[in-house]
Amino acid sequence: MRQHRIEYYQLFVANLFFIVLLLTIVLALPFLRSGSIRYLNDASAQKAKDIGQEPIINDSNLKTEVIASGLELPTGMAFLGPNDILVIEKDKGTVQRILDGKMLPEPLLDVNVANKSERGLLGIAVSKHEDGTTYVFLYYTESQVEGNDVCPIKGESCTGGDVPLGNRLYRYELVDNKLINPKLLLDLPTTPGPSHNGGVVKIGPDNNVYLVVGDMNYIKNQSAYTIAQNAVDGRPADGRGGILRVTQNGEVVGGIGILGDEDPLNKYYAYGIRNSFGIGFDPVTGNLWETENGGGADEINLVEPGFNSGWKQIIGMSSLKEKFDPDKDLVDFGGRGKYSDPKFQWTSVVESKRVNPAPTAITFLNSDKLGKQYENDMFVGSVKGGTLFNFDLNDDRTELDLDNLLADKMANTANETEDVTFAHGFGTITDLEVGPDGYLYVVSLDHGAIYRIVPIDENILFALSFS
Repeated sequence: MRQHRIEYYQLFVANLFFIVLLLTIVLALPFLRSGSIRYLNDASAQKAKDIGQEPIINDSNLKTEVIASGLELPTGMAFLGPNDILVIEKDKGTVQRILDGKMLPEPLLDVNVANKSERGLLGIAVSKHEDGTTYVFLYYTESQVEGNDVCPIKGESCTGGDVPLGNRLYRYELVDNKLINPKLLLDLPTTPGPSHNGGVVKIGPDNNVYLVVGDMNYIKNQSAYTIAQNAVDGRPADGRGGILRVTQNGEVVGGIGILGDEDPLNKYYAYGIRNSFGIGFDPVTGNLWETENGGGADEINLVEPGFNSGWKQIIGMSSLKEKFDPDKDLVDFGGRGKYSDPKFQWTSVVESKRVNPAPTAITFLNSDKLGKQYENDMFVGSVKGGTLFNFDLNDDRTELDLDNLLADKMANTANETEDVTFAHGFGTITDLEVGPDGYLYVVSLDHGAIYRIVPIDENILFALSFS
C-alpha cells in the first residue's frame, strides 16, 4: 500500500510539473518571439493596457493628467487648437479627433496599413494656412488589405500578399471632420523590413515637411545598402536611411538638392540614419535634432543640412572605433555631406547586456508653464521604463550642457543618467508635444493614452520660478 502511495505521489508531481511547464510556455510565448520590444517590434501584438499606476515625475511640484485613454497603439498626435487633438493609431490606420477630452464617434480617416512590427500609421503633422485650409500630413505603410503582412499561419500566403504597397507620405485636407483629397508626396520602400521604418513627420520653421526614415533593416542583405547608408560602392539612394525634406506640395525645396540633384537624393536633408523615432526643432535657433536607435549605442544628434549620422559604417562616437577615419571611410557626396559625432550617446551595460533606453520622441518646451528652469529645455522619450529625459543646452544651443558623470557625453551605466531623468513609467513613449496651453503632452503606445504634465499648484510654481 505504501509503495502504491509513493508511485501515485510521484505521478501526481510529474503531472503537476508538466502542467506548470505548459502554462509557463504559453504565457511566455509573446516574449519569446524574434525581435525586440525596445524597438517596438512587438507593438502589433500588444493591446492597450489599463493605465494603472500613474507615471512618476521626479519634480514634486509637477504631476500628470490623463487627457485621453482607450486608444489602440497610438503613435503620434498633433494639435488643431486648444483642447483639439488629432491622434493616430498604428495598427488600425485610423486618425481620431479628441475635442475637449472626448473622442469623436467616428475616425476622420481609416486607411489600410501593413502593421507587422514597426509598420503601420506612424507619423502626423498639421499645417494651417491663412486662407482657412488645414493640411494634415500622414506617413504610413500602405497595403491593399489591413494587416496583410501578418501571416496567420507560418508558411502560408498572407491575405492579399505580404509585401506592402509602400511607405508613403500623403497630404490631406481637413473638411467637416473628414480627411479628404489625398495627395501622394513620397513613395518609399518597405522591404525587407518590417522594422526600421521611421515615420515621424514635422513641419519645420521654414514651413517645409520633414520626415525621418530608417534603413528598413537591410542588415541581412548587405548588397541592398545604398550610398545613403555610406556604402561606398552601393546602389543609388532610394529614400531610405535619412531625413527627407519636401515642400508642402511634395517638391524639392528651392529646386536644388543638398546632396545631389538626382531623385530622390535631392530630397535628403540628412543621411546615414539607421533607425529613428524622433526629430524635433529647437524653437530658439530653429536647429533640427534627432534621436537614433543604434543597438550598440543610442544617440542624440544635432542635424545640420547635409548631416551624415554615419550608419552603416559607424554608430556612436567615431573616436571609439579603431582605425576609423570619418573623412575617408564615409560617403560625403563630393563634400556636400558632413559627418559629426553624436551630442550624446547611451552605451549602458549591465552584466554584459546592453540596457540602452531606445530613445524615441524629442521636443523642446518653449514655455515656462512647468517652471522657468525647464523653459526651452530638450525632452527625450524612450521605450525602456517609459523614461522621459530632460537636458539643458549650452549658450549657443549646439551642445548639451552636461557635467559630472556625463561630461564625456556618454552614459555608460543606467545610473549615470539619474540627473537627467525627468520622469518614468509612461510605457513606450511615441510622441512628445507642447500644447497651445504651454504644457507638455506625452503619448504612450502600450498605455493607449495621452498624458499632460502640469503643476500641482500654479501659485506655488510661480513663486518658486520667481525666486
